Amino acid sequence: MEYLWQKAEDIESLLYELISWDSLSGSQGEIDFPHKLKEKLKELDYFSKAEDKIRLFDAGNSRNALTALYKNDDAVDTVVLISHFDTVGVKEYGQLSKLAFDPEHLTATFKEQTELLTEEAKADLESGEFVFGRGIMDMKAGLALHIHILEQAIKEEWEINICLVTVPDEEVSSAGMLCAVPGLVQLKEEYGLNIRLFLNGEPSFTQQPLDNNHYVYSGTIGKIMPAALFYGIPTHAGEPLNGITAHYLSAYLNKEMEFTNRFQESFDGETTPLPICLQSNDLKDNYDVQTSHHSYSLYNVVTMEQTARDVMGTFKEIAEDAMNQCRTDYLKIAEANGIKPFTCIRVMEYQEVLEYFIDKYSKEEADALIDSVIKKEQGDFRKMTLLIADRLMEYCQELAPATILMFAPPYMPAVNSSDDALVQNLIEVTKTTFKQNFDYDVTNKYYFNGISDLSYVNYRADDNGWEVFMQNAPLWGESYQIPFKEMKILNAPVMNIGPFGKDAHKMSERLNKKNAFEMMPVVLKAVIQSVK
Repeated sequence: MEYLWQKAEDIESLLYELISWDSLSGSQGEIDFPHKLKEKLKELDYFSKAEDKIRLFDAGNSRNALTALYKNDDAVDTVVLISHFDTVGVKEYGQLSKLAFDPEHLTATFKEQTELLTEEAKADLESGEFVFGRGIMDMKAGLALHIHILEQAIKEEWEINICLVTVPDEEVSSAGMLCAVPGLVQLKEEYGLNIRLFLNGEPSFTQQPLDNNHYVYSGTIGKIMPAALFYGIPTHAGEPLNGITAHYLSAYLNKEMEFTNRFQESFDGETTPLPICLQSNDLKDNYDVQTSHHSYSLYNVVTMEQTARDVMGTFKEIAEDAMNQCRTDYLKIAEANGIKPFTCIRVMEYQEVLEYFIDKYSKEEADALIDSVIKKEQGDFRKMTLLIADRLMEYCQELAPATILMFAPPYMPAVNSSDDALVQNLIEVTKTTFKQNFDYDVTNKYYFNGISDLSYVNYRADDNGWEVFMQNAPLWGESYQIPFKEMKILNAPVMNIGPFGKDAHKMSERLNKKNAFEMMPVVLKAVIQSVK
């Protein structure tokens, strides 16, 4: 029986080929990748004779998610293997950027230019145990291993179904997984699949600098992005007290949001990172001496148990506190300068502004305005979100000065399967297999800290907190939607078991070869065959 990707050197060769298919997020390579992969999988007789078991699902902008199903005629139990094939950019490689997708050549070049690496990366290079490259850790190694497993299941006729899912756009807005979820529901119903486990192949992420522990995960951390539009009152820069700038408002909320512990959660010793402002920009088109009356900020909030309703509640409390302080300071300035102040600095949720606009004009006019923004911009989801709110305020300037609170994409709910009996057993299988076969220790973490597409395959049926997200996300139902209904249909436990590497998204991104090509195949087989 001929195997293509079963030996360690064959998996390594496959990985290098996948990396060579440059698939930067937003590039032509990202568009081409699933089509190349489909042809690659058809090198297996199984798929050359049953091409219908490879499916492409439209993720927008000519991108596609890919699924490949091995279906045992007598089995209904199914393990879904999840990965993404898009990668972040390569600007940090500088003059070596052309080598970023050629791991062997890049690693050899680093040996000649070791000054480009940190001391830790240099030591790993000199050990000969690591290979460098963009996407080699995050996360084409996971995809290569899943292809290996898929072939093995086919050749050995495993009595469990394997569905490989690999998606674009994970590094940006998760459009790939959002389209794959309805596709998985379709496959589940068409083939009568009983999905027992979603197994992601994201690599082990460090918990702190110089962390050399290998982690496996029984959940994934959540991410939500509260956003604020600051709408002030413009004036000439020579008469500053005749208005209030958006930047004056934003300074107070940015200060209160950065590093606040009011969103922080802990679970059995694991704690979410503090929120930060990811972007804070002016919406003014050009420079002139009119003060800016509209700007925005985007905040990164990481969750474990909190819903969108919880986050908006805390966000609004913080915004009220911030604007109260802003108002207090502003009134002191007005009094000191003997001017009549603008006494109201409102804090409103987006849905309140939308309802106000509809009452003042009509729902038809609101829909037309929103549609015009989307058609004109057709770009970054975050920018479109803010511009929709900005246009509504343009017609409701009597509400200014105001801080408008909303959510910008993406929203990635947290998932924790740590209490699931199957997952608890598989964690022990993972640890035992590593230890007995390689004398190698791994540690279980409850939440994968790198954010992953596992967020979209398991959602609590009793959680209606997402409705607050829907109400306060200007793009909801237009350009952005989360398939909560389908997520609840899939609703199976999750795990993440991936190879050990370091420095994802850095020039020194690297993968431990023995771990990836020798250890991981043994462990993944043991885990999947223990799903009962």
